Amino acid sequence: MNDAISPSRYQLAEIGALLAEPARAAMLLALIDGTMRPAGELARVAGVSAATGSAHLRRLLEGGLLAVHEQGRHRYYHLANDDVAALIEALALPRTPMALPDPSGGDRPLRMARTCYRHLAGRLGVGLCDVLLQRGFVLAASEGMRLHEEGAQALVDAGLDAARVQALLPLAGRGCLDWTERRLHLGGPLGVSLTDTLLDAGWLRRSPRGRALSPSVDGLRRLAALGVRWPEA
Repeated sequence: MNDAISPSRYQLAEIGALLAEPARAAMLLALIDGTMRPAGELARVAGVSAATGSAHLRRLLEGGLLAVHEQGRHRYYHLANDDVAALIEALALPRTPMALPDPSGGDRPLRMARTCYRHLAGRLGVGLCDVLLQRGFVLAASEGMRLHEEGAQALVDAGLDAARVQALLPLAGRGCLDWTERRLHLGGPLGVSLTDTLLDAGWLRRSPRGRALSPSVDGLRRLAALGVRWPEA
């Protein structure tokens, strides 16, 4: 057996053991939207006592799936990075788009548009990424995907705040495989900040519960000006 690959084997087994516990899985799923939550809230989500919840959180921290933000006496837990979010989403969803329930079911809003660790995913996210790449608004660079000046101007012309768009230019993004569409949506810091900008501008609206997003009437019009269409079911 090649010793060089042994650590990866054991690391994979450890990740599998962490995800195999339903309470820990519930905690991770509660954080997939990019939020930070205290231990007590995560324990309630998982349906366990505070002491048991703390033990699970410690395991997730040690396993590298979670990180903690300390603010004074308070501790807030969040996913370690978007790689962890992508892993969880990939494992939580069926393995092929054909295996998903009927589009008229309750999963349809998530398939159409949702947050994936704070960046836009689903059919709308993939559609936006396609337009940005096809029109040369986002270009691949050695350090990741970058918003081009022409793309920044197009976003401003469509109605986004110029200062907010300028703040996107230094940020690097990356293609994130969308696990319902099997194509790329825009992830990384650029994807997160662009999604925040679309939400703050009112182009997108959050669902009262869960990760689903929906475009406003004004947002649909402005996205269409960029060449992005609200996808059909």
